Amino acid sequence: MGNLLTAFAQFFTSRAVHSGKDAPNAGIFDLSALQPDDRLIFEALCQFVWIQGDPLPLIFDLRNEIYTKQGITYSTLARLVQLDLIVFEDSGFVKKGYGKHTRLFYGGKPTKIGFQADAGNYLDLGHVLLTERGKKLALTFKAPRNQPFYEYVIGRWHQQGLLLSSIQVDRNHNAEKADCACSIKE
Repeated sequence: MGNLLTAFAQFFTSRAVHSGKDAPNAGIFDLSALQPDDRLIFEALCQFVWIQGDPLPLIFDLRNEIYTKQGITYSTLARLVQLDLIVFEDSGFVKKGYGKHTRLFYGGKPTKIGFQADAGNYLDLGHVLLTERGKKLALTFKAPRNQPFYEYVIGRWHQQGLLLSSIQVDRNHNAEKADCACSIKE
């Protein structure tokens, strides 16, 4: 009986090890599996990721220097599409079905969004979504916080008429924009 249990244990252990090795792209969820240039591009993209259940890169205008200064351009995004880490759409993506309020996280801290209507609201997500592979990879990486990008997104949402509440606005960095973009809670 002991030999039978040992045989079963070896069989299942062997299957688990082999299935991991045989799986296509098994190492893709490790940043070190990317070529150095590709890793830099993906790391640059990750500073633009907000979280709402899934990681959401908010890439609105690729001509804006908020992105280009960090190396995010049409050509670098095309490379991430080739690597099956993102999906790019010229017309953009929206997330629908929001109620009166929602919350997104940037740098681990929440920003509360209030919509004008009580139901049927949507949020513009920009031109990029992460694939399943991209999501898993993004969640393994601790991206640096980009305060000017955060304020860019807050300003954009404010222009769309959204009501915002956040503790993340840097009063010293851009007090003029911060005071009109959202209420500040301390």
